[in-house]
Amino acid sequence: MSTEQKENTEVAAPKKPATLKGLLSQDNIKAQFALALPKHLDADRFARVAITALTRTPKLQDCTQESFFRCMMDLSAMGLEPDNRRAYLIPYGKECTLIVSYMGLVELVRRSGDVTSIRAETVCERDGFEWENGNIKHAVNWLEDRGAMKAVYAEAKFASGETQSCVLTKAEVDGIKSRSRAGQSGPWVTDYNEMAKKTAVRRLTKMLPLSSEIISQIERDEDRLPPRNVTPKSDPLMLALAEEESEVGE
Repeated sequence: MSTEQKENTEVAAPKKPATLKGLLSQDNIKAQFALALPKHLDADRFARVAITALTRTPKLQDCTQESFFRCMMDLSAMGLEPDNRRAYLIPYGKECTLIVSYMGLVELVRRSGDVTSIRAETVCERDGFEWENGNIKHAVNWLEDRGAMKAVYAEAKFASGETQSCVLTKAEVDGIKSRSRAGQSGPWVTDYNEMAKKTAVRRLTKMLPLSSEIISQIERDEDRLPPRNVTPKSDPLMLALAEEESEVGE
């Protein structure tokens, strides 16, 4: 075989498709995060937290890159990290699902200048609890078993000193859980009380004077909304991913 023929038979080994962890380490991906992240969050740290989430939940690596990075861009717009404290990334088949936690939702609401404080608590069968015209009285004996959870409530205080509250029974919370796409996995299973608190806060947000920006951020929580399957072609992160896939195929 001639040297020319040998050279023609030698074909460069194709590149392996980039993993999610590998993509998160790339500068062009981090640059897209940096454009959306608020000033208090760093793109390098944001990517590292996401890599930790992939390590903690290996099934996330089976999710499509599009769904995973859609969740990451939503989180960057919210200014939240997927640290399993403020937000969770949950695999649902091949789709990555974004679940905002109770703490994450409270953090978003607190960014409103009108709401000075917001909290949620569970009510158990041995607690003292009264609700009258929106005013809540809740007494807890922390030295004894409180019994089973019966309800949950959320309460917000405005700069004016006024308060707004809402109460949900456990049956109402379970009804919402049953309709949630992630109701049988993730934080609904591991952190039920926190998700119940979040449900009350989310219900309360409908009564609060929140800005359109905060409302838009809350709407990104996929625990409440059906998944979005369409990513605008103009999305710079998706274009970067498409370019990466193009290079692998060459």
